[in-house]
Formats: sequence, C-alpha cells, structure tokens
Amino acid sequence: MKTTDQLIDDLLTLAFAEDVGDGDHTTLSTIPDTERGVQRLIVKEEGIIAGVEIARKVFEKFDPELNMTVYINDGMHVKPGDVAFEVEGKVRSLLQTERVMLNIMQRMSGIATQTAKYQQRLEGLKTKVLDTRKTTPGMRMLEKEAVRIGGGCNHRIGLFDMILIKDNHIDFAGGIPQAVKAAKDYCKAKGKDLKIEVEVRNTDEINQALDAQVDRIMLDNFTPERTLEAVKLINGRTEVESSGGITLDTLREYGECGVDFISVGALTHSVKGLDMSFKAVK
Repeated sequence: MKTTDQLIDDLLTLAFAEDVGDGDHTTLSTIPDTERGVQRLIVKEEGIIAGVEIARKVFEKFDPELNMTVYINDGMHVKPGDVAFEVEGKVRSLLQTERVMLNIMQRMSGIATQTAKYQQRLEGLKTKVLDTRKTTPGMRMLEKEAVRIGGGCNHRIGLFDMILIKDNHIDFAGGIPQAVKAAKDYCKAKGKDLKIEVEVRNTDEINQALDAQVDRIMLDNFTPERTLEAVKLINGRTEVESSGGITLDTLREYGECGVDFISVGALTHSVKGLDMSFKAVK
C-alpha cells in the first residue's frame, strides 16, 4: 500500500501531466530561460489558510531551485491583502507551477475554512466534527489534511483503516450480530486491529450493536429527538456518531444531545475554494 507522501507525489505528477503536458508554450515562447523573478501568494478572501506545505512540495517537485519564503503558516486566519508566501526563481518555473499550486491551495483553504465554521458551532461541547469519504478522487489525502488544519477530525481515510458496517452490509450479511461476528473473525484471522463501527436505523439495531460490543455506533438520519433518546440508551457504553443530512444550522442541536462525533460530507464534497492569486513582484 502506498504511503501518504507517495499518493501526494502521484497526484502532483498527474497534475503537471494534465496541465503542462509537453510544455507551457506561451511561457516558453515569451520568457527567456535565464529570466528570474518573484511571485507572491495574495489572499483575497477571509478564511483559514491551508496547503502551504503542499505548495512547497509543488515547487520543489517542478524545480528544486525555487526558493519559498513563508509568512503565514497552515491553519492561520487570513484576510484580503495578506501575503502568505513569496517564491523566487526562474520565471518559467513560477508560471508553470502557478495553476497547480493555486488549485490545491484554494481547495484546501476552502475546506479548512468550512471545517472551522462547523467546529466553532460546537464550541464548549465534547463533540468533534468528522469528514467522510466524499472527497475528490486523487485528492483525498490533501482534503483530509485540510479538515485537520481547520480543526476537524478525520473519519477513516479509506476502506482499509476501519470497519464500518453499513445498512447494505447488514442486509447482505443477515443482520448486525452476523456482520459483527464475521468482521471480528476476519480481523483475528488477518491479524488486523481495526475499530468496528455499525450504522443503525432504530432502537432494536442499537441494542444489537451494543450486544455485539462494537467500538462505535453511527446514528443514521436520526432526528435530534431520537438522537437524545439513543444517547441515553447507549449511556457511554460505546462511542456515538451522528450522520446524515446534518447542516451548519442543525449541527449544535445534535452536539447538545451528547454524541461524540458528527460526520459531515459537506466539509469536502461541495465546498467553495478560498479566493487567492499568485502575482508577480515588480
């Protein structure tokens, strides 16, 4: 299995392949190879900046001789006019890395900003906001990192680092007891130490999950009223997660029910990028 660094490097390789191709012919035809310059990243919208360290990887991969000076680190609050960093080196390299870097920075900063808004709604509560697997193909590691930078927590990274038994698994396996037993037997046989979470739809399934001694119960599409009843029933015997249709407006109501986690797909699947630009210093 590939490491996070390898997956990020693969993403950057693909990004340059689809953007630069066999060469940025506009830049190659208009800018001498020896020309050097400086560009700076200027923030144009208030939010939380994320992706600065990934931007460093972008520049290093394309041209190791590019020099980056950072003024604002990942996770810091920014406002219009702030300069996050400057990069000095060959102008050809600056121009050819610009779009790849901006695409990543804007996306990650948008996610971090959105996550911070959600987590702030839970201020004073024990509840943590979680992301989901609803991410952009190829960009999951970056988007999950952006959630962490924004103050949220990661759910499972993929299908490999946690067992999440959902409604379809339960129906195909013949029920919660059968599905959980099969999962535990599988982990023992494979020598894997994976948490087991079960998605439930009603009180009967909550009791089945508790009897099966799972690590976490996911309350799927429960109302706040049903969530409060479920939390009282579970009574701290396992972790509790709320999921399904929870918005920024309804988030705190669920948190006040006493759940440990609330998973929100909107942190990554429909976020708006944070506006910024990469401008030449004259």
